[in-house]
Amino acid sequence: MTVNDIAQVLEELSPLHYAEDFDNVGLLVGNPTQKVTGVIVTLDTLENVLDEAITKKCNLIVSFHPIIFQGLKKITGKTYVERVVMKAISNNIAIYSMHTALDNTNLGVNSKICDVLEIENPKILIPKKATIKKLTTYVPKSSLENLKDALFTAGGGTIGNYSNCSFSTEGVGTFRANKKANPVVGKIGETHLEEEIQLNVTYLTKNESKILAALFKSHPYEEVAYEIVSLDNSNQNMGMGMIGELKVAMNEEAFFNHIKNKMNAKGIRHSSFLGKKIKKVAVLGGSGAFAISAAKAAGADIFITSDVKYHQFYEAENSIIIADIGHFETEQFTKNLLVDFLTKKIPNFAVTLSESITNPIKYF
Repeated sequence: MTVNDIAQVLEELSPLHYAEDFDNVGLLVGNPTQKVTGVIVTLDTLENVLDEAITKKCNLIVSFHPIIFQGLKKITGKTYVERVVMKAISNNIAIYSMHTALDNTNLGVNSKICDVLEIENPKILIPKKATIKKLTTYVPKSSLENLKDALFTAGGGTIGNYSNCSFSTEGVGTFRANKKANPVVGKIGETHLEEEIQLNVTYLTKNESKILAALFKSHPYEEVAYEIVSLDNSNQNMGMGMIGELKVAMNEEAFFNHIKNKMNAKGIRHSSFLGKKIKKVAVLGGSGAFAISAAKAAGADIFITSDVKYHQFYEAENSIIIADIGHFETEQFTKNLLVDFLTKKIPNFAVTLSESITNPIKYF
């Protein structure tokens, strides 16, 4: 398999289109056509991870955090980022990063936190907007079902747990073909009236090229009339954070011990206890203070995240517990998630979980 082959497998889990605009995801270092001898999965791509990859004969590193986040003006080995890039290039090791693309998928970082903490029925905390479009086209009745099947196969008409979703209305279309046309129905130079169906199908923006290819291939007309509209609807299957419930409510001290044991949290910074049981839990891996208001609005008893600043703890306002368990701690199981996914998708290929320690924070 090539680097690009592995990348396509990973995009089945979290398409790069899911990533936030500020992020830097995808293939950061290396040749996409290079044959892969082995894959090593890590949270961060540091020099010790590269050494481990070389020892284990893995020439593709799949990393959660991007080693190149902002532009590099020089590569002289002065910083750890430059040294990693130089070593990777000199050893023909490719580096692929997923970051917020994996944050925003419903089977990614936050889903894994819910699994570890035994949070049931998790749903997206902040659904992502501007990811859904609607296609409207006009097709003769006789071609309707064939066109719908083609659009459904291309990824159209999927809404939550439902597929093959569409809406149709009947009407009459008119057109006049000029001398250069080759109309399927009607005559050159005459205005033709045709009983048609207006077909509406929604789709994810990431599938647009497939949707249009299916439309043009399966529509019977020489010139296809169609409209595409971007929707403001929130995508309930894509977005930041998750919220769910514990099977049995726990008192605050018991739940904090549960967090410490399951997430190996050495120290938890938190707002005041509220003296009530915890049932509804919101989580957001990484720096998630921006979602405090969303967790409160969703009725969470506690919000688990990291990198909360001093004044942001005041936002709890005695209505929720804010728990900062550490950046690494919230994302540590992400590499296990990726290894499990790749192993299932390509079982006969060498996929290794990195043993290198990449957490820069130590506790005294």
